[in-house]
Amino acid sequence: MYTEVKDAEGRITAIQTDEPARDILDNPLINKGTAFNAEERKALGLYGHLPTRVESMQSQVQRVYRQFQSKNCPIEKNIFLNTLHDSNTTLFYKFCSQHVDEVLPIVYTPTVGDAVEAYSTDFRRPSGVYLSYNNREYMDEVLSSFTTRQIDFIIVTDGEAVLGIGDWGVGGMDISIGKLMVYIICAGINPARVLPIQLDVGTNNPKLLDDPLYLGSQHKRVDGEEYDAYIEQFVKCVEKNFPNVYLHWEDFGRGHARSILEKYRPQLCTFNDDMQGTGIVATANVIAAIEATKTQFRDHRVVMFGAGTAGCGIMDQILDAFVDSGMSREEALERFYIIDRNGLIVDDMEDLPDFQKKFARNRGELADWEVSDTANITLTEVVANSGATILIGCSTVKGAFTNEILRQMGKNTRFPVIMPLSNPTANSEAEPKDVIEQTEGRAIMAAGSPFDPVEYQGKTYQISQGNNAFIFPGLGLGAIAVKATAVSDGMIRAASQTLSSFSPLHDSPDNPVLPPIHDAPKVSKAVAIAVGQQAVKEGLSSMKAEVDDVEKLVELAQWQPNYIPVRR
Repeated sequence: MYTEVKDAEGRITAIQTDEPARDILDNPLINKGTAFNAEERKALGLYGHLPTRVESMQSQVQRVYRQFQSKNCPIEKNIFLNTLHDSNTTLFYKFCSQHVDEVLPIVYTPTVGDAVEAYSTDFRRPSGVYLSYNNREYMDEVLSSFTTRQIDFIIVTDGEAVLGIGDWGVGGMDISIGKLMVYIICAGINPARVLPIQLDVGTNNPKLLDDPLYLGSQHKRVDGEEYDAYIEQFVKCVEKNFPNVYLHWEDFGRGHARSILEKYRPQLCTFNDDMQGTGIVATANVIAAIEATKTQFRDHRVVMFGAGTAGCGIMDQILDAFVDSGMSREEALERFYIIDRNGLIVDDMEDLPDFQKKFARNRGELADWEVSDTANITLTEVVANSGATILIGCSTVKGAFTNEILRQMGKNTRFPVIMPLSNPTANSEAEPKDVIEQTEGRAIMAAGSPFDPVEYQGKTYQISQGNNAFIFPGLGLGAIAVKATAVSDGMIRAASQTLSSFSPLHDSPDNPVLPPIHDAPKVSKAVAIAVGQQAVKEGLSSMKAEVDDVEKLVELAQWQPNYIPVRR
């Protein structure tokens, strides 16, 4: 066991432990490795357990970087970094903070997708909390065992809709872990106060069901009333054991993500990155593009290809931005089109989910459209007939934005906004090279995964990654800094507006839509302050903070990856 020694403002100044020497070195949250100084080595009984030389942290970072560079491929680098994280957490985050550009694509998208698929075959050690439906009677006992330390953050997944690669069951744990790493790298959440959780309710992936090495429950997914009751049990246990926690839902399937968020959002501080985070970033991009091109919201038509949880979540938030610009909700909805596997969503279609209905087009208004099949109006036909100026993809259909569609977008408007957001890279709706070439270099583009710059007619185009890492870390930090009781729509809009203000587009429409990813920590702090201030304004701060207090509260809530004294 160890305890944190804090000063009057709550900053951690030392670690006090009664653990034996070997356990100290095996505890990643307090281990310093070769950086334990002579005084600590004597007091903690570490002589003989470490090489003689006492190193500086920066020397350790240099060694880590050399080892990192020696790895031959992204998945090897991912394994190396996770091993470092599990042995010396502070050193891991110090290294990451100095190499954000190189590290984020390794610990999160796109490489984490490969790690998820190989979770059972490459398994090394358990990390986080595994809650099995088959052992649900032990859920409260398991979670209560973590109440000996303060938990500010929980990320939970059931692994049903991982990134763009689908159902990977218990392998979803790597998504929760990777996401928490991004929270800590970008926003400075304290790694001792986070908890990744995997809800193991089975899998419908035939590959996993037939794999003798699969580590999860090897049966079809629990669903229906049984699933709902299990989620209810989980939420009650979380509220009981961690009453002030920020609960982040990650990669739940289309049939559950929205209903879970809508049910529990009124009663606890909770967030779904797939529904809300992606929408915040996409909305920020749209706001920045409209402002930079000196157009009006009412001049634009928005087409979404992929009408699932993420797609409609994005459209909900862009719709709010259109309404905030001065339009009525009805006027704004006239400018939105969503498309799924059955074509354009139209109001006479049967069994439309509630979240799609508001975007369904009236069949009568399409009478003059030129289409080959009125029962299945294609993306190509929608882009041509609607005069689309903003095209977004959340379909995971590689190459769905054909050259014909891209050229049409370039005809519809001078600066088309094109965002193929599906990830990983192999599922992107368009290659940046095609987007740039087919729109003659005029497209304002963001992609869901990282891409190399594009050379076109003597100019280099930097491709922005529409990375939620610009949003969810700061949103979470702002919420915990003021002890928010909920994540409101106002807090989400504050995050989106803040991110849009960092867009390089404000300097020139030729610039990338988003800042470079190494600016994510700076953006996250600004987002946290804006979100915290909005929470205070709405009366959602349980600590009764004032708006002027928020910046300091955010700074106090941030953990820094620096070694602090460890003593008996």
